[in-house]
Amino acid sequence: MALIVLFSTFSYTVKQHYCCDVLVDFSFFGEAESCNIEGSNLMYSDETGFSKKDCCEDELLAVDGQDKLNITFESLSFEQLQFIASYTYSFLNLFVKSTDNNTSFNTYPPPLLVKDILILDQTFLI
Repeated sequence: MALIVLFSTFSYTVKQHYCCDVLVDFSFFGEAESCNIEGSNLMYSDETGFSKKDCCEDELLAVDGQDKLNITFESLSFEQLQFIASYTYSFLNLFVKSTDNNTSFNTYPPPLLVKDILILDQTFLI
């Protein structure tokens, strides 16, 4: 339950670098490295006056976490409260050690062996 709360409030960003619609690099913590292709820079031609378009593209994906955690028991429905109660009861009963030592054979002695039948018949479990 604590992991769900942690990951629902966690915010992160992913920086991606594409060259010609192909993912070259991505980064969670720093800047994504560029591909450094010669034709990737903007070039200006004096003859035509036009500039060559950059084939590289940087993308930023940001996921914002939840900021407010004001869940109270008054806002939960009866079914949700019933589920929480039954879940905690069953979870806590997993760790209860059983004290029943149901050994009904303690008062009865084993039969006396007259002959060892396993040795006589030579039947062994291997």
